Amino acid sequence: MQPINKTHLKRFQGKYENRGRILLKCADRPGIVAAVSKFLFGHNANIIESSQYSSDPEGGTFFLRIEFECPDLAGKLSSMNTAFKPIGSDFQMEWKIVQVTDLKKTAIFVSKEPHCLLELLWAWQSGDIMADLSLVLSNHEDCREIVESLGIPFHYIPAAKEIRKEAEARQLDLLKEYGIELIILARYMQILTEEFVAANPNRIINIHHSFLPAFIGARPYERAYQRGVKLIGATSHYVTNELDEGPIIEQDIERVSHHDHVDELKRIGRSIERSVLARAVKWHLEDRILVDGNKTVVFS
Repeated sequence: MQPINKTHLKRFQGKYENRGRILLKCADRPGIVAAVSKFLFGHNANIIESSQYSSDPEGGTFFLRIEFECPDLAGKLSSMNTAFKPIGSDFQMEWKIVQVTDLKKTAIFVSKEPHCLLELLWAWQSGDIMADLSLVLSNHEDCREIVESLGIPFHYIPAAKEIRKEAEARQLDLLKEYGIELIILARYMQILTEEFVAANPNRIINIHHSFLPAFIGARPYERAYQRGVKLIGATSHYVTNELDEGPIIEQDIERVSHHDHVDELKRIGRSIERSVLARAVKWHLEDRILVDGNKTVVFS
């Protein structure tokens, strides 16, 4: 394997040089789409893709994601953000305007199992996901060679319950040094502290090796086998301080039978985990996810 194909990055930057996104949520009321469309028209921007959702047109929450083309977007982005503030204030919006080519600085956390890490590295290398993959952090050395062969910094920081806070202090220092905006837990087998999670709200994506809310915690495949389940799956979610109960981004399942023992369940589960996590990460990087309490709106 070679580092990310620069041809993919150059093609991406060339194609989307003037592509931007608006994401917002606010209380639903008439005039939101009209105000945003008028704003974009006033900046000579052309809407390319638009997705919207209302939880309830009578007192619900409105969600909107728009991709647009705007000549000289890099030169206009700052002034567009300033000009949008009165609209955001009028509708009491949570909003952001971003340039598509401004790739998110991303860190991957991994322990020993490499299958999710390898899926992400392949997607990154092939251009299926576009991110500034800045570093990989691990509490084991097992994946160092894989990561460093791609020219990605690998940092080994031992972590266990007894030294968790010290380990996380080192991790947070590194994340700050690299300016990390997204953390992916690619089968990182450590529970994060409340302080770590609070420092990264809705910026930590985890993959859980079962079909939440079933079989939360340790040894899910063994417990699933003992229950004789007929469906197994994986769930990708944002991390909160409630263990494995953060806003769900993506899930998938596969049918199994009594013929499938624990090892076979794990093999099937790993395959599902890889694809579910990769989709969740891709959607986050493309700003397709808006968090609504403990749920998500995913414009996939």
